[in-house]
Amino acid sequence: MTTDRLDAGPAQERLRRWRLVLGGDAADGTGRTLSGQDAAMDGALTALYGKGDTPRAGRDRSAGLGASAPAVARWLGDIRTYFPSSVVQVMQRDAIDRLGLATLLLEPEMLEAVEADVHLVGTLLSLNKAMPETIKETARAVVRKVVEDLEKRLATRTRAALTGALDRSARISRPRHHDIDWNRTIAANLKHYLPEYRTIVPERLIGYGRASRSVKKEIVLCVDQSGSMAASVVYASVFGAVLASMRSIDTRLVVFDTAVVDLTDQLDDPVDVLFGTQLGGGTDINRALAYCQSQITRPTETVVVLISDLYEGGIRDEMLKRVAAMKASGVQFVTLLALSDEGAPAYDREHAAALAALEAPAFACTPDLFPEVMAAAIEKRPLPIPDAG
Repeated sequence: MTTDRLDAGPAQERLRRWRLVLGGDAADGTGRTLSGQDAAMDGALTALYGKGDTPRAGRDRSAGLGASAPAVARWLGDIRTYFPSSVVQVMQRDAIDRLGLATLLLEPEMLEAVEADVHLVGTLLSLNKAMPETIKETARAVVRKVVEDLEKRLATRTRAALTGALDRSARISRPRHHDIDWNRTIAANLKHYLPEYRTIVPERLIGYGRASRSVKKEIVLCVDQSGSMAASVVYASVFGAVLASMRSIDTRLVVFDTAVVDLTDQLDDPVDVLFGTQLGGGTDINRALAYCQSQITRPTETVVVLISDLYEGGIRDEMLKRVAAMKASGVQFVTLLALSDEGAPAYDREHAAALAALEAPAFACTPDLFPEVMAAAIEKRPLPIPDAG
């Protein structure tokens, strides 16, 4: 702890914090002078945020990171020293957005200095085509670290939720004792309650078969790879790999812009999937859904998950007709405006309303909620749609 933090009490600490926020302009009103680590933190903040209006690439600034990768790499090392990981990730994104530093990520020293997260992966994927071969292995290592961390966080819960849903969706009428679903059996036999014995005599047992090696459900993830969906593409690739590892589920991953690419054969390695995507470009949801529809062989056992902000560049009415046709055939259709921790993005509200009218409501879904959404879709029960407010 520096001497700045040891002086007199809460009032001085508030002034210190305001000084760091306001940037030390003569008019900031704090009267504070920083030294030691606080001065270093202030320098790191000033290099990014400067003074006055939001800086843009190419504009003169009162401070900055310079144009060289080594200078930026040093700055990245500084912020990792002074700030927690969550703050570092925000500052990295701001540096890319405000200072136009994305192309510097193609330098090895930059990639070795950054705090890897989902948003950084999205930026790297958007630069994939411009990435020289000499940097691709380093980039893949950064992406793999993020993917492995996400899998550790999400895989166990996803498999548990979906295995339970598969078991419950395969209910049988003459279950063995250990396969009886007692809650449903009791509810179905309440009319057979015998007051004198204070018990229920079940005339009908309800059970569920245990998950076997046979495929019970088919899941199609249809993912919009336009630039605004970068985080959703990352999470969808990870979930696709987790689902593909479950024998009772036949999983297909389709990504699209104005073209459609089926990445199902790469699902054993989500890093390969991610480098097979191409973030940016237009959007043709209708064409993507047409392809997905053509791959469905057991509609009543199929869940289609469209992940898109619904800005359609194709034929709107045809898109809606396809959704209606799939639902009429028995497909469970789920529309996610985003699959990320960031909430609902900007999206086409008219299309969202039209899908809701088809009983395919569109909503943003966090990665933690996704297993519950899929379990509900598999069991054909109402989806756990989060409160939009």
